[in-house]
Formats: sequence, structure tokens, C-alpha cells
Amino acid sequence: MCVSAFVIELDRARSGNTLSWAYVFEWPILGAYAIYMWRKLLRSDVDEARPLPTPSQDERDALASYNLYLDEAHRHDATPPTGG
Repeated sequence: MCVSAFVIELDRARSGNTLSWAYVFEWPILGAYAIYMWRKLLRSDVDEARPLPTPSQDERDALASYNLYLDEAHRHDATPPTGG
């Protein structure tokens, strides 16, 4: 699509439309960026397929402690306020 737009804009620029000269340079850049992003997205799928490293005992303990903290913090959210 970008190649065909480039050819059309090049033809228009040669015919005297000076604004089309900007598009003559813009379409190839846009096409190159689209190819770059497409390849990057394909590679990210490969990176996600790698197994995650197993956490150490210290990391598991820290996560358990944090989860206890969250449970305590949200316990007060569950009780409705009294008074009024």
C-alpha cells in the first residue's frame, strides 16, 4: 500500500503539486516503520514463550508477606461503615 501511494504521490509531485513532495518522502518512511513494528511484534511472541525463572525463597516470602498486608488492608473495605 505504501509503495503504491509513493508512486501516486511521485507522479502528482512531478505534475506540479508541490505538497506531494512531502508525501513522496513520508510514505516510504511509514512503510519502513510498519515493517519494523511488524517484525518487533513477531519477535515479542517468541520472547514471551520462554519460561520464567523460578523465584527464590526470599522472593516467595516477600510475596507472602505482601499478600498478608493486602488482605489486612482490604479487610476494612469489606465492612460497611456504621453510624450516621
